[in-house]
Amino acid sequence: MAKIFPLSEGVFTVGRDKQFIPFDLNNDELTDRSTGSLLVEVQPFLVVTDKDLIVLDAGLGFSGKDGIMQIHANIAQAGYSYEDVTKVLLSHLHKDHTGGVLQKDANGLVKPTFPNAEYYVYRPEADYALKTGYPSYHPEEIEALLSTAKIHWLDGQSGLIDDYITYTHSGGHCPEHIVYLIDDGSDKVFYGGDEAPQLKQMKMKYVAKYDFDGKKAMALREQYGEEGRREGWKFLFYHDVTTPVAVLS
Repeated sequence: MAKIFPLSEGVFTVGRDKQFIPFDLNNDELTDRSTGSLLVEVQPFLVVTDKDLIVLDAGLGFSGKDGIMQIHANIAQAGYSYEDVTKVLLSHLHKDHTGGVLQKDANGLVKPTFPNAEYYVYRPEADYALKTGYPSYHPEEIEALLSTAKIHWLDGQSGLIDDYITYTHSGGHCPEHIVYLIDDGSDKVFYGGDEAPQLKQMKMKYVAKYDFDGKKAMALREQYGEEGRREGWKFLFYHDVTTPVAVLS
């Protein structure tokens, strides 16, 4: 049975400038933020199977006052070590999903955040990200990641990783977005990245302005929901403030 641990970096608002600003649910008011700001969680996941420790997307890359990366501390709190992570699966390369893939050591050298993991990157998304750049992508960080020896390239419309993780090109939120389904034989864990980012979006039918192809993303959510209900998927919601994991009824 797969074990699932949300690795929250906190709640933020994000506006048209794509800046993520911390938000205190007890003291802040959404109406005080810029017009059109969205309230989101930034929440990678750790999925533990018999074969792997898998991190799904990597957050903004924040560190605490002690200098320890928050994603490392969260994994330790779950009872594991970041050094034991074997796979990092990236749905796309927007900065709020890749800020935590690299870190600087005490000497200022940039190195992978998870030294013993392979980073799975969809090759067309890497090409698109480097070509497109700011504000959604940070090319210098992506180039640094791609220059490491830890990259495992994914190609084609779909494929299988180690015989139990399926990736599929979806292309709704951004043109080269992909989604993952982890099937360890007892659980099916679905990670839709920013095409299934919140539970409420699986229940409401609407076109989101922040998606590259809003109508396609809406149709994909409906597709994911139908298949997930039928097969009992556990959905992981990267941007959901209250419900990180759910089985749809």
